[in-house]
Amino acid sequence: MSDLEALTPDRRHMRRALELAHAALEAGDVPVGAVLVCGDLVLEAKNEKELERDATAHAEMLLIREASRRLGAWRLSGATLYVTKEPCVMCAGAILAARIERLVYAARDPKGGADGGAFDILRSPKTNHRLDVTAGVLESEASAQLQQFFRAKRE
Repeated sequence: MSDLEALTPDRRHMRRALELAHAALEAGDVPVGAVLVCGDLVLEAKNEKELERDATAHAEMLLIREASRRLGAWRLSGATLYVTKEPCVMCAGAILAARIERLVYAARDPKGGADGGAFDILRSPKTNHRLDVTAGVLESEASAQLQQFFRAKRE
């Protein structure tokens, strides 16, 4: 059994999301990677805002669009989304609208996160969908990637 196979599914998928985040970092984008699992379908994406010159090209948005296209449905019931950073308001809205069942993320985002970081959209009793949220999976590694990126931007 490889080291990757020995990890729990959450850690294994988050490890892959971190690899995708690293690829985003190398491409000059905010290092966010994501993996969406829905039944046998496993999709991957990284932030591509700079590459696509599109403010909505967040990893989460790209995955939701692709999963909906592949599954032929906007409802992604039963899906789990793994992402290296707490989703922003836009992505949180899309996650709720897509009826994603479970969200697993690594690093908190106190300046823009929508799961209690800056806003509390994902757990708001006012929304029409509830999902299971697990925060902090491989948080230190994701936080280090983000800090590296923003430190380099300031220099």
